[in-house]
Amino acid sequence: MKVVQTKLTDAEYELLKAYARSRKLTLSEALRQIVRERVLEGGVDPEDPLFTEGPSVKARGVPERTSERHDELLYGERR
Repeated sequence: MKVVQTKLTDAEYELLKAYARSRKLTLSEALRQIVRERVLEGGVDPEDPLFTEGPSVKARGVPERTSERHDELLYGERR
């Protein structure tokens, strides 16, 4: 397991506490549940080059451009 640390505003913290309390969860359990729901809810865009580019192992002859086009792939066309 990995430890993740972040800061919340007072309002965010109170919302998280209320969410956890209403589900009889600890704060950690509530956060893990929220993360799983949000990440799985969105799914993966089958057209997203970050998920469609081949592995970055050039020794095997697989072309890879993801690292060269990182910003373009993440944020769209160059400005």
